[in-house]
Amino acid sequence: MIRALLYLCCLTPLAAGLCGCTTLRTYVNNGFKVGPKYETPPAPVAKDWIDADDKRVRKEDDDHSKWWVVFNDPVLNQLICTAYKQNLTLRQAGYRILAAKAQLGYSVGELFPQTQQAIGDYNRIARSIKTANAQFIPKRSYGQYDFGFSLAWEIDFWGRFRCAVDSASANLEASVADYDDVLVTLLSEVATSYVQIRVAQQRIKYANDNVALQLKSVKVVENRKQAGVAKQLDVDQAKSVLYQTWAAVPELEIGLRMSTNQLCILMGMPTEELLKKLGPAPIPTAPVDVAVGVPADLLRRRPDVRRAERQAAAQCALIGVAESDFYPHISLSGTLTYSAELFKDLFTPRAITMTAGPNFTWNILNYGRILNNVRLQDATFQQLVVAYQNTVLSAHQEAENGLVTFLKAQQRAKLQGDCVKYAESAVKTVLAQYELGTVDISQLILVMQNLVPQQDTLAIAQGEIPAGLIQVFKAMGGGWQLRLNDCDPNSGPLQLCPTPEEQLPPPPPAPQPATIGMPELLPPS
Repeated sequence: MIRALLYLCCLTPLAAGLCGCTTLRTYVNNGFKVGPKYETPPAPVAKDWIDADDKRVRKEDDDHSKWWVVFNDPVLNQLICTAYKQNLTLRQAGYRILAAKAQLGYSVGELFPQTQQAIGDYNRIARSIKTANAQFIPKRSYGQYDFGFSLAWEIDFWGRFRCAVDSASANLEASVADYDDVLVTLLSEVATSYVQIRVAQQRIKYANDNVALQLKSVKVVENRKQAGVAKQLDVDQAKSVLYQTWAAVPELEIGLRMSTNQLCILMGMPTEELLKKLGPAPIPTAPVDVAVGVPADLLRRRPDVRRAERQAAAQCALIGVAESDFYPHISLSGTLTYSAELFKDLFTPRAITMTAGPNFTWNILNYGRILNNVRLQDATFQQLVVAYQNTVLSAHQEAENGLVTFLKAQQRAKLQGDCVKYAESAVKTVLAQYELGTVDISQLILVMQNLVPQQDTLAIAQGEIPAGLIQVFKAMGGGWQLRLNDCDPNSGPLQLCPTPEEQLPPPPPAPQPATIGMPELLPPS
């Protein structure tokens, strides 16, 4: 058997030369595996940020693992922790890692003997004595016991199974990066929803303040009418402006309720009146500057970039799996069987039947199917390479969008604040002048109508600053480190985690060795 195996091994360079897909040098340099040797694809990266000259854009490589703490908001800290512990989309991503781990274990198992079976049976056999040559049948009816073992092991000369292991390993790393990407997105969505809630509350406050101010002006107009110095038309105009402003409040409350409902879903809990737990608070205040490093840092920071690169690596390995079909598949196989008519004779030396030896199979007439499969895997790999490069471009775009939003929103909020200050002053002045009768109702209505949208725009502009900074942190890929460091579920003064009676039912038990809850994850490569 050893001599036969050596003869088959001599076919290795001959097969490589005949097939012409992978040269012998490439085969050796690739760790005795056919197919291409993977290298990280080049990615287009800008040399610097567009706003690099802005003093608020620092090139230090700050720790963004817990970026939300820069807002100094304990409520936001608790929301982040609750969402991390309970979000169902994140839990789905965790189970995808378990599936990838299982697939890797399956692929590793293919490196060992692929078939290992114990067989056993008993048959009662009767032969016809009416057929030709029946006179040579010594015994028409008899029983037979069989028991044995069989083994088949395809030797991985061409790296077929090792390439499959490489692909499964890269897919596992991609699933971990996918989990990180879901986590980064989740944290940014929670923070953004929280900012939207605070902005909506501020907009409602401004609207209610204007309603109170306009109620006061209506009383002034009514008093002047009773004094005979104003007309009913003045009263009607003042009331029209009042109810127009009042009507905006329910619309703002609709948006507020939708934001709180979305926040509940992000935290993995049924929708409820969340405002009672959140309590009153201003719009989160953001720092005036941010550390973003250099654009090239996105390649290691962004989980979605790492995922796209690992997906390309996994597909590259599948090219080698497909290309291995060009070559002969060399195997060792053997069987050891005990056969006897009587059970007492089954395990005696004379009842043994045994076969063992090497063999090979070679798909030589495949009608181009193997070649086209290699082309298919290669084309899929090229798609993933382009997808990786496009992901890098999109990451840079998101970072630039976040930066320009964060920087310009500060300028906009300052200018809008000045606008509101003068608009409020104008309302006070014109209202006093109207009470004295020095201006008519049209001027009062004009300044009151102007104040309402200016204050509403101010609240939106103030919320745009933290929202832009959140977008920057998301674009930088910050926050996925939370799965390595965890968080304190009781941090902060607010307890948002549901009570035991309110908790969601646990997920169904996963097959061993998986465990219920969040699986232990691997750090990114």
